[in-house]
Amino acid sequence: MNDHSTLQRDPMTPATSISQTEAPTQLTDALIEELSAVPLLASLSADQFRCLEPLQLIQPEPGTVLARAGDMAAFFWILLEGHVEVLEVQADGRSYTVYVHERGSAFGEVPLLANIPNAASLRTRGATRLLRFDENAFWSLMTACPEVRQAILRNMAMRLQKTQHHTVQQEKMAALGTLAAGLMHELNNPGAAARRASSQLRENLSRLQEISTRFNYRDMTDEQKTCLYELKQQAFNPSALPPMSSIEQGDAEEALTLWLEDQNIPNAWKLAPTLVSVGVTATDMDCARHVFPAQTFSDAITYVAAIVSNTQLLNTIEESIGRVTELVKSVKSYAYEGSGQLHSIDLNESIQATLVILGYKLREKQVVLTKSFASGLPMLRCACKGLNQIWTNLIDNAIDAVAPGGHITVTTSLDVQPQGTFLAIAITDDGEGIKPELQPRIFDAFFTTKEPGVGTGLGLGIVHRLVEQNTGTIHFSSEPGQTEFLVRLPVGSSESSKAC
Repeated sequence: MNDHSTLQRDPMTPATSISQTEAPTQLTDALIEELSAVPLLASLSADQFRCLEPLQLIQPEPGTVLARAGDMAAFFWILLEGHVEVLEVQADGRSYTVYVHERGSAFGEVPLLANIPNAASLRTRGATRLLRFDENAFWSLMTACPEVRQAILRNMAMRLQKTQHHTVQQEKMAALGTLAAGLMHELNNPGAAARRASSQLRENLSRLQEISTRFNYRDMTDEQKTCLYELKQQAFNPSALPPMSSIEQGDAEEALTLWLEDQNIPNAWKLAPTLVSVGVTATDMDCARHVFPAQTFSDAITYVAAIVSNTQLLNTIEESIGRVTELVKSVKSYAYEGSGQLHSIDLNESIQATLVILGYKLREKQVVLTKSFASGLPMLRCACKGLNQIWTNLIDNAIDAVAPGGHITVTTSLDVQPQGTFLAIAITDDGEGIKPELQPRIFDAFFTTKEPGVGTGLGLGIVHRLVEQNTGTIHFSSEPGQTEFLVRLPVGSSESSKAC
């Protein structure tokens, strides 16, 4: 019975506490008859039910929390009456029901057998009656009751497979969410820049139209036409300018602003930066100041500045479109690697596509990224669907690990060994590092150091699997201030890699 209920705030506080030392329950004929209806125990004879002893029969109040996500498992349960909800807790403290155990269900064996924390919380719904086996009783049951042991292991295999499938789907959705968020941020910036440039371009064109109309109704001398032509030529074809520092540029803009204000030019503070950007100085405009009357001189300067501004705005729009094109190329590269077809991949381009998509996270956290990509690397022949997910997970983890303003280094190189030639990818961060006691378990499925609802514990496990499917290896070293993950993929033999 599946019950995906609406998200709700769940303090996960038990309605009542369950004593750890309740008296054992007597195995009566009535209880044996009731237990015979439990699928897990249906194959037992009347005498074999004795292997269940000692029994603890409990009747918790409605809403009692039997187990909490993230805690180490303590009990195995058989539900005789009522319902028990399986709850997943989100990072913000909200929870939702993903499954409801019904009468006759047995559960809790997966974390006990795998020695892992509870993946979800358990809470009673309404009146319930349960058999509870603590860890010692559970292992005694596994030893003394072969039939029950086989049934529990079958249940575990089936439940673990379903749980892994569900969690892997969650991990894929999380990766998709990261991709979507990255695209949203990355597309917003060039889109906003192009929109602002288009709006300003429209204003400039309207201003040029007004000035052109006034010029048409005035008789311009040859000297005026020549002067205006020369200014326009400088605007369209600025000579190579030596780079200016911020202070030098500010001084030049201030000086030109003051000169324009002395000439009674409206909006001098807006025109000066535009003219300075193409090297126009007060000296260059001396000719216009002497050959044009005051009002016409203002139109001439505004006309030239609008032409310069239009050119710059068009450059902005082109750069924005180029940025969008680069993003589309990155997404196509990212998606192409997931097609499952055998193809050649440029390793540097593959990693760069991931960095583009994760760029917003790097900027939000002000991470200093250093790329050291070796040139001339051979192409990687690969048929594995999730190659890009390796980089996504490793780089995303590194971003989470570093403090704001931290450093991440991504390095690619060619590693020639007696056993073959490998492409090596190292991702290094200067975060706090992984505690030594946790390091042996970081590639284990469902193992995570994050709070319940924040991490699934599958990210590095998936990375490990994907690297192996590319017949590669992954190693790591970690200490405070430096954690490095090193992926090595063979060159020339990955045609044999299987699709994910």
